Order: sequence, then C-alpha cells, then structure tokens
Amino acid sequence: MKYLVLSFFLGCMIVANAQQIPVYTDFESFEKEVLDIQDDKIYVINFWATWCGPCVKELPYFESLESEYKGKEVITILVSIDWKTNLDRKVIPFVQKKGLQKQVILFDDPKPNNWIDKIDSSWTGAIPITLIKSKNKQDFYEKEYHSTEEIVADIMKFINN
Repeated sequence: MKYLVLSFFLGCMIVANAQQIPVYTDFESFEKEVLDIQDDKIYVINFWATWCGPCVKELPYFESLESEYKGKEVITILVSIDWKTNLDRKVIPFVQKKGLQKQVILFDDPKPNNWIDKIDSSWTGAIPITLIKSKNKQDFYEKEYHSTEEIVADIMKFINN
C-alpha cells in the first residue's frame, strides 16, 4: 500500500512539473502572440519537430542558453511544428523525456505555403530554423546549430548593436 501511495504522489509530481504547451493553429494568432515583439527583450525562436534529427540534436544548446546577457533579457521559445494530433502522444512525452525547460509552443497551421514567407522570405521551408528578434531587428538562420556558443555569438549581434 505504501508503494501504491508513493507511486501516486510521484505520478502527480511529474504531471504538475509538466509545462503547458500552447497550441496555435493559425498564423495570425501565432504572429500576434509570439512574433509581434513590442518590448526590450531579445527572443530566440527555434522551429523544430520531434521527427527532425538535426532539430532534436540542437535542442540541448537552446536549453543551456542563459536568460541574461550583459543586462539584456533573452527569452528562448521552442516552436514545435508537429501536428496538433501528436501533442499528447508525441510532443508532451518528448518534452518530458528530454527535460525541456524552455517555453515550448506547438504551431500547426495546415497551410505552410501561406506563412513560411511571412516568417522570412528566404526560408525554404526546411527545419531547423531560428529567428532572433527584438522590436527593431530580426535575423533568420536556416541551419543546425552545433554548440551553445554558436547561438550565443548570434545573440551577441543584438546586444552589441
């Protein structure tokens, strides 16, 4: 009986520690709530998917980013483009297994040809991609990062300006 009660409480702790994953199914709401930067923070927005090997490989580098650089607040948002139908079955278990602590969002707009160019006109549609944004500047990186330092170097372009 003790083990049953202990298992129940451990299970509750895992659920309580699981982050909520907002779901956006249209670009307009995603753009308004995620991309429309109006504050003095720097946003590192990485587009990835559970089925994308290079994306999964670089996630730990985003996880290890510091939240502040020389007095500037840096916010990391991990945008999964998995299907909404896979949220409970794949995305949430993946986030829990990998121990992701950065904010995760699921974006599943079924018409990518209507919004890819709105993210960046040079985007081919391949992932991973990363946007680094502030209210006055945006840089687009269609590549896989190979270290935290590589991401920090791109963030520093925003801080040193």
